[in-house]
Amino acid sequence: MLSSDTIKNIPQNPGVYLFKNKSGKILYIGKAKNLNKRIYSYFRKGEDHPYKLSFILMNAHKIEHIITATEKEALILEGNLIKKYRPKYNVILKDDANYPLLKLDINNRYPRLLIVRRMRNDGALYFGPFTSASAVRSTLRLIGPIFPLRKCNTKETPKRSRPCLNYQLGNCLGPCCLDVRVEDYQEIVDQVKLFLEGRNRELISQLKEIMQKTARELNFEKAARVRDQIRAVDKTVERQTVVSTQMKDQDIIGLSRSGKEAGVVILFVRSGYMVGSRNYFIHYEWENPCEILEAFLKQYYRNKEFVPTEIILSDAINDKQLISEWLTGMAGKKVSISVPVRGDKKKLVNMAMVNAENILLERKKTDQSAILEQAKSVLNLKRKPGYIEGIDISNLKGDLAVASLVSFIEGLPQKSDYRNYRIREVKGIDDYAMIAEVLKRRLKKGKPPDLFLIDGGKGHLSVALKTIDVLGLENPPAVISIAKAVRVKAGATDKIYLPNRKNPLILARNHPVLSLLMRIRDETHGRAISYYRKRRKKKLTGSELDRIPGVGPKRKKALLKYFGDIESLSKAEIEELKKVPGINQRIAKNIFDYFHIKSP
Repeated sequence: MLSSDTIKNIPQNPGVYLFKNKSGKILYIGKAKNLNKRIYSYFRKGEDHPYKLSFILMNAHKIEHIITATEKEALILEGNLIKKYRPKYNVILKDDANYPLLKLDINNRYPRLLIVRRMRNDGALYFGPFTSASAVRSTLRLIGPIFPLRKCNTKETPKRSRPCLNYQLGNCLGPCCLDVRVEDYQEIVDQVKLFLEGRNRELISQLKEIMQKTARELNFEKAARVRDQIRAVDKTVERQTVVSTQMKDQDIIGLSRSGKEAGVVILFVRSGYMVGSRNYFIHYEWENPCEILEAFLKQYYRNKEFVPTEIILSDAINDKQLISEWLTGMAGKKVSISVPVRGDKKKLVNMAMVNAENILLERKKTDQSAILEQAKSVLNLKRKPGYIEGIDISNLKGDLAVASLVSFIEGLPQKSDYRNYRIREVKGIDDYAMIAEVLKRRLKKGKPPDLFLIDGGKGHLSVALKTIDVLGLENPPAVISIAKAVRVKAGATDKIYLPNRKNPLILARNHPVLSLLMRIRDETHGRAISYYRKRRKKKLTGSELDRIPGVGPKRKKALLKYFGDIESLSKAEIEELKKVPGINQRIAKNIFDYFHIKSP
């Protein structure tokens, strides 16, 4: 544990600080305008620290610091160190290494476009990353016929005796065997750059100038080729959406959170046109939207070749001015950061947020589908349990017994199908008979699930299997049960009971199938307890007034407010009762008769 003595020798300069544990591993990296003040703030007595900071302070053994000349330098150094060490308690943006990019090696005499998976500091131009390999291949197919760059698979231009098929089709100028002027080839390279940067209006304007010039020079063949290029680019522009009449370059960033994962979507607007989007996933512990977005901006724009003039966010950040200055210096032009509250920009932010919510949902569905396939194998089921229902019983000494049923479809809760049951047929304490009653009532209505999960042990499972067998269903559902672990044993996990298996199935505590079953069981158990308590409370808080015709909750409340208690109310005459708001002659007589005539 650290103490406030730690900060005695820390200077009041801007810089970066590193929390380390006993083994020297970095837990967290932060930056500060004043290192001493920032670190001192962590040790103020009586300070109510966020959960994350409490864990950091609990596990930290020492703090190291690096002084920088300015806060902006501290910001840059913080980003570099986070990327290098990936500390446990920092928000980490997943690397782009797995996403394809297009590389244009402008250092080559005759550059070509190729697909790569990693951006390198080699002087080449990189475009992307693209959301998928199919997206980048589609872009290449579009570019190929419009801009005749070479298609050879070699780094250097090969020497051939005759041109390849791409030349015959008009998709390449054939620098491998023909004397192609570097200036003419570079003209095409510049056009490809404009196209991939989304600057299509500028590209079309440039192409029209070339077409008019070549036509004046009577080079009608080239003029016709440029005309076809203009038409092809025009079709691409038609498919794009105009979102800014000011023809700005913008990045619109929307954030959505679910559990311990955040989805971030960037919508790219170039020269006023929506040209694409990019999805990111961030794992976090306790951070708020401000901290997540701030960490995202620092890491996403670290080595970006192109930064737009405007970045629009769904949530506010603390270091907006500092990050704006950093990006301005990196881009060589003014970069503004804003969080709109109304208007067209707010609509764009909402679009990004909806997309972020959607990618999180799709990701969750994909993850759950894989877990369900695993469940089929682990639980020895005949089919994937896409539709699971959990059942639990709740009662106290057999009194007011209830059951709950929850539904999970594709691993996610389907709350519209949740049900509560009052036990009708069973008297006293008999959980087995109650399970049988609920299963019978459930299976008389609607299609059965793929799997029933019973909260209980081997006996509960046996009863459930016999009940379903007696019903003689054509396509009976599978049934398993889950019993809580014995907590006194260290490392104990919940037991899963399967049909035709003597001993319970024991899965590792972090096994995804066990986590899913426990989640369903906990949801079922919680609902059953809640419903039981609701019934119990209603019984305990009920009064004799509930038995009087015409006296509902509102009139009961008015009567008790006026008279104070049941005893005073029971002695009141009809005329006195009528003075209560909402009590007419008929209701007053009902109340009077109940208290004065109810006994023989």
